[in-house]
Amino acid sequence: MSRYARQMILPQVGTEGQARLQSAHVLVVGAGGLGVPVMQYLAGAGVGMLTLIDGDHVEEGNLHRQPLYRMADIGRPKVQAAAEAIRSLNPDTQVCAQVAWLDPDIAPDRVAAADLVLDCADTFAASLTLSDACRAAGKPLITASALGLQGYVAGVCGNAPSLRAIFPDLPISAPTCATAGVLGPVVAMMGALQAQMALSVLLGLSPTPLGQMMIFDAERWRMAEFRFDDAPEPVADLPFIAASAICTGDLVIDLRTEAPAPFRPDALHLSADALTGIRIAPEIRRIVLACRTGLRAHNGAQTLRTRWPGEIVLLSVTDA
Repeated sequence: MSRYARQMILPQVGTEGQARLQSAHVLVVGAGGLGVPVMQYLAGAGVGMLTLIDGDHVEEGNLHRQPLYRMADIGRPKVQAAAEAIRSLNPDTQVCAQVAWLDPDIAPDRVAAADLVLDCADTFAASLTLSDACRAAGKPLITASALGLQGYVAGVCGNAPSLRAIFPDLPISAPTCATAGVLGPVVAMMGALQAQMALSVLLGLSPTPLGQMMIFDAERWRMAEFRFDDAPEPVADLPFIAASAICTGDLVIDLRTEAPAPFRPDALHLSADALTGIRIAPEIRRIVLACRTGLRAHNGAQTLRTRWPGEIVLLSVTDA
C-alpha cells in the first residue's frame, strides 16, 4: 500500500494533490515546540522539500514540548537533530538544515526560494521579519504562538493582510515560555493547526486559511476563530534590520539591560526608560534600537517617535 494512500483517498487530495505536495518547498523557521509537529506532519504528508532554520540547540528543558528530540540530542543544533529524524521518518522528503537565526539579511532569499513559509520561531522579531519578507514577495505565511494554556494560529500574507495588519500595536511587555511556562500539548495543537493550514494552502483548498485566525484556550476549553481579510495595513511601521546593515553615523542603542555589555563597542547601553531623557545630536539621521526579541526595541521606538522625527529601525540581538 502506498505511504500516502489514506490521504489520497480524500477527494481534496487525490493523485493531483499528492503531486502538488511532492513538488512543494516549505520554509520552516523555528525547530522548537511549534516546529516539531509542523516538520513531522509535513514530512509525513509527503511535502517534497523542507528548509529548516534555527540557531538554537537542544536542551533538556525543551523535551517536554519537543518530543522529536531525545536525551542523546542534548547540546546538538536542533535543525541537525530534526533533519535526521525527518529523513528517517520519510526519505522522500528532502531536508535542508541551516543552523542560523533568521534575520533580515537572509529572510528575503529564503522566502523567495519557498512556496510557503511557516513561522514557528515565536518571537516578535522573527515573526515581523518573516511577515515583511512574505508580504514583499507575495508568499503565504502561516504563523503561530503558544504560551501557558493558550495559543493562536493565523494565515497571513500571500493574498491576505500581513501580521502587522492584525497586530498593529504590540504589548508593552510579554512573558515567555521560560517565565510563564507552557504545556506541551498546547504548543503541539498550534503546530498541528499550522501544518493543516499549510497543507490546505499547498493543495489549494477552499475556503483558504489565508486571512483566518484561530485561538485556542485550553484552560476554559474554548476555541474561537475570525477572518481578517479586510484588515488595513499600517501606514508606517518599524522595520527590522540585520546587524550588517548598521551604517556609520547611526546612533545604536542596546536596550538589553540583562546583558553585561552592549553587543558592539560603539553602542549605548540603556534601559528603555532612559530613552525619555536621551539627548540626540543634530547630526544623527537614524537610530537603531536593539533588544533580544524586538519588543523592547519596538516600544522604545514608539517613545522616541513622540520627540524625534528621524528614522528609527529595530534589531534583534540573539547572542545573549
